[in-house]
Amino acid sequence: MVLDAATLEQIADLPGSGYLRVRPAGDGRHVIIAEGDGFGVLDLGTWAQPHGDHAHYRTAAPKRTDIRIAAPEPGHVVVHDGATVLFSDGAGTATSIASDRIGDPAAPRSVYTAPHPHHGVAVQRTDGSLLITVGDDNTRTGVTVLDARRAVIAEAKNCPGVHGEGAAAGGAVVFGCEDGMLVVHGDTIAKVPSPTPGYARIGNVAATEAHPVVLGDYKVDKAAQPERPTRVSLVDTRTDTLRLVDLPASYSFRSLARGQLGEALVLGTDGMLRFLDPDTGVVAAELKVTEPWTESAQWQDPRPAVTALGSVAYVTDPATKTVTAVDIPKRAVLKTAAVNQIPDETAIVSGALT
Repeated sequence: MVLDAATLEQIADLPGSGYLRVRPAGDGRHVIIAEGDGFGVLDLGTWAQPHGDHAHYRTAAPKRTDIRIAAPEPGHVVVHDGATVLFSDGAGTATSIASDRIGDPAAPRSVYTAPHPHHGVAVQRTDGSLLITVGDDNTRTGVTVLDARRAVIAEAKNCPGVHGEGAAAGGAVVFGCEDGMLVVHGDTIAKVPSPTPGYARIGNVAATEAHPVVLGDYKVDKAAQPERPTRVSLVDTRTDTLRLVDLPASYSFRSLARGQLGEALVLGTDGMLRFLDPDTGVVAAELKVTEPWTESAQWQDPRPAVTALGSVAYVTDPATKTVTAVDIPKRAVLKTAAVNQIPDETAIVSGALT
């Protein structure tokens, strides 16, 4: 299902099979879809064409492309420094493609294969270096920094259960651990320990290169199915320190987002969208966007979710089959629209030059 981000009107329905996952491809036009044994590319039909000192903005009907990246157990997709990296959990491969050529079937692809397949993630930087998780079928333990020729230049194996990544201001790249977070500064890897003892997992992060502080979840009960946490973490990559923020309601892994100025957004199970100051952890405002809801124990089940692009956040509600657009700076609802499908995972493209 494809909506116009400005009007929330449905403009296309592109059917898929099985459980589908979507991520922006990094060029402002395409979306990566994980399905079956690989990744596909959707053309959402909005783009900017440079013309001298300005650009012309074009639209076309959204469509599936014929581009396919083979990947047993397709997993995380990361856009960073002009490269889009697609990770195959089943093969342990990280396929890198220039983000501005993601819609070109002839675009060169660089493939790195990890020592062992695992549920992982990889990030490519401007200099061609690759940050990739370390793990196998049973465990995940840390992160390796590889140079452009894929020689090891740094490694950290003190990040049990490594999961979730993000890029913050100043070139910092973070990875969540079951006892804190790893922060990669250049070729140096710093460990930010959790402030509570034992299992204290950060596994989902919302980061933005517009701000040095990373928003993350925070779970302390490994046996819970699910835990329904009521604290979030804020990691300052300038000082490699971690702050916990208590919230009045629980949230899920689809509840974290960031505004264009770094605003930290958390969607609670009480139906409130909370706006946190990332520097202080203060909840500056809250806005009702859904009715109260309960997180399913099955992570694939649809649940309310928040995604943001620029100054607008989009909240989906599967119970009512609605999408709500929120003005982040004004902390106000712009529009709510009904849709004809149950919304689950969302991806947004800007149609602008990247």
